[in-house]
Amino acid sequence: MLLQMNRRRLIQSAVVALCPAACSQKHRAPLPFATLTDLSAMLKAGETTPLLLVEHNLERIVQLDKSGPQLNAVMELNPAAKSLAAACKSGPLHGLPILIKDNIETADAMQTTAGSLALRDHKPKQDATLVTRLREAGAIILGKTNLSEWANIRSPNSTSGWSARGGLTRNPHRLTHSASGSSSGSAAAVAAGLAPAAIGTETNGSIVSPASACGIVGFKPTVGLISGSGIIPITHHQDTAGPMTLTVRDAALLLQVLATNFTVDLKSDALKGARLGVARGQCGKNPQVLALFETALQKLRNAGAIIIDPVELPNMREAGALAWKAMLIELRQDLNTYLEQRTGDVRSLAELIAFNEQHRDTEMPHFAQEFFEQAEQLGAPEIIAAGAAAREHARRLAGPEGIDAALQAHQLDALIFPTNDPVGPIDLAHGDTNERVASTPAAVAGYPHLTVPLGFVDGLPVGFSFISTAHADARILALGHAFEEITKARRAPEFRPK
Repeated sequence: MLLQMNRRRLIQSAVVALCPAACSQKHRAPLPFATLTDLSAMLKAGETTPLLLVEHNLERIVQLDKSGPQLNAVMELNPAAKSLAAACKSGPLHGLPILIKDNIETADAMQTTAGSLALRDHKPKQDATLVTRLREAGAIILGKTNLSEWANIRSPNSTSGWSARGGLTRNPHRLTHSASGSSSGSAAAVAAGLAPAAIGTETNGSIVSPASACGIVGFKPTVGLISGSGIIPITHHQDTAGPMTLTVRDAALLLQVLATNFTVDLKSDALKGARLGVARGQCGKNPQVLALFETALQKLRNAGAIIIDPVELPNMREAGALAWKAMLIELRQDLNTYLEQRTGDVRSLAELIAFNEQHRDTEMPHFAQEFFEQAEQLGAPEIIAAGAAAREHARRLAGPEGIDAALQAHQLDALIFPTNDPVGPIDLAHGDTNERVASTPAAVAGYPHLTVPLGFVDGLPVGFSFISTAHADARILALGHAFEEITKARRAPEFRPK
């Protein structure tokens, strides 16, 4: 508790230092929930300044994140935000504040820790590649967001949104409920209007699950489209960063900066003639979610889409089991490589496990590190070889023999389904309640997955998913943008206390 109080005081002090209450009569602060596109237009028209945008977001963070509802989405503020705003580069993201998940390296005054106390005070020597691209495009890195510690790969009994360094992030729609994870802080911050956009990461569900649970857009691109250099890893076979935004247009804007030679054309009539297959096996059984989904299907038909229902997506259970077997083996390999290159007091998974044991009172007050301990036992050559075989089999089942086979059999542009069932209440004593999230097929295949707000069940958001084959990212974004325009399901959170 003392650690969290000290961290809150430090952030509030940083905000005071960064916000010297100055506002030109010529310029104005944006309205809450202004999108990246809105803000860019205001900057180009001379209606606001990068400094005013930074001040606006810092004030929102004080009001909503550190007091008021205390979302606890932002782990650390960039003390250079004000000076960066005064001298930011021109470019497609000129003057736009962006939050970054705390497992993405920044070579500045901020730390990069994956929420772990083990990595405090050992700062990276250079920016992650994606951070370099954001800076070169004129974006202002406003701060770091909280996350499920180590991107939720430490324990089967973990609580999403909790980390030893950052504490617990809450869902802005209902404060007693989970923000999901592992990009919990990124999702909650954007949903609450603390920043117009954030960058999250996903291995399996860590972008699309919190995005859908918090009622925003989340896009997991094809693995490899965005460089993974400078991201604390789980497995390079599935890890990817991705944009978390208020609109699909904003996600597309960010992706065109984060990826190399990527362009997308967003048209309102993209659904006309599009062939969309309903993956019924991914839809779940929640009657309220299914009712929202059926209403959306009719809107898609009215917009000219051709709905094929149902479409079978085979082998997903087996693919998921094989990928998990491979992932624990890959975790040990990839994390050891990262920690050795990172330098610092903790240089391997074994040393990380020991650190957590030595700091059990702060690192493991709620759940342990069973997955870490399992992974550490998987270093024998024959085990690594078996993991490689399992990975290849999983990728084939989920990709060529799964998603691709379904798309080809029905000549589909994309598969669709509800992203999630409503999240459950926070329970630190017992961990997540593990409601349905349909993320495994695209995650294991390494294919793109877009979630767009679908509606609400008992005040909690539900998302609508589009997935397709590798490098169909532009097509998925175009379909999602057109869907967003006919549904307009996103709404501001109410910060309900229960």
